[in-house]
Amino acid sequence: MRETGTTVKLQGVVCSGLGEGTRFTTIDWVVEEFRTRLGFAPCPGTFNLRMDGARWEALRLRLLATRGIAITPRHGLCAAKCFPVRLAGRLSGALVLPDMDDYPPDKLEVIAPLPVRHTLGLADGDAVQLHVVTGWRGGLPMSPCVGAAPHPLLPDVPA
Repeated sequence: MRETGTTVKLQGVVCSGLGEGTRFTTIDWVVEEFRTRLGFAPCPGTFNLRMDGARWEALRLRLLATRGIAITPRHGLCAAKCFPVRLAGRLSGALVLPDMDDYPPDKLEVIAPLPVRHTLGLADGDAVQLHVVTGWRGGLPMSPCVGAAPHPLLPDVPA
């Protein structure tokens, strides 16, 4: 059975995080969970975007209510769910939505198999376009960069 989803196009602003993503994405069981469920080992750290507007709020509520690709916690850490994402039309990864009551509503975190800032040449304050697939639970069978087979629902848009 093939699972499908819907692509939503948004724009966010690059921002620095608290540094917790690097610690989390280098834990052995976390790397294995992402590799098993998403099909890639994440580059250490998360790529952070500040989001706002009615379109983001509608998507955020939709993501919270959608199953996504479950990341099962161990050792007292919180659960999370992931959704396929393509950044700037060139780099594929996964939006990570932690299951935390106090998670900031304007924050979006992405993991990818390559360092996002370096790969896309981005800095704090830069605007970046992203395509998020909601409702997809079949893993992320795609290559990280343009020119290789992307996720079937993520557009391979020239930069």
